[in-house]
Amino acid sequence: MLIVHALLTLDLPYIHSLKGRRKILSSIKERLKNQNMAVVDLSGEYPKEGVVALCFFAANEQEANNKIEKLQKVLERQFLDLEFTINYEIL
Repeated sequence: MLIVHALLTLDLPYIHSLKGRRKILSSIKERLKNQNMAVVDLSGEYPKEGVVALCFFAANEQEANNKIEKLQKVLERQFLDLEFTINYEIL
């Protein structure tokens, strides 16, 4: 059993308040919780950037990579106007 830790960094140039960022991040967190991932918001005070930490279990490295790819596809499909990067580590 492997543990996967991922950091999702979002660029939100059109958001001007913390309330707007919180709305988007809450939507993302809810969608990812349905994927059996632990999700936490690590964002700072700057509203135009968001950071979300993810953690999940995988049976092997291929399953971990498949879940990361699925995560990318969900974000690209559901949040078309977001620019994001995903950095992950398999332990």
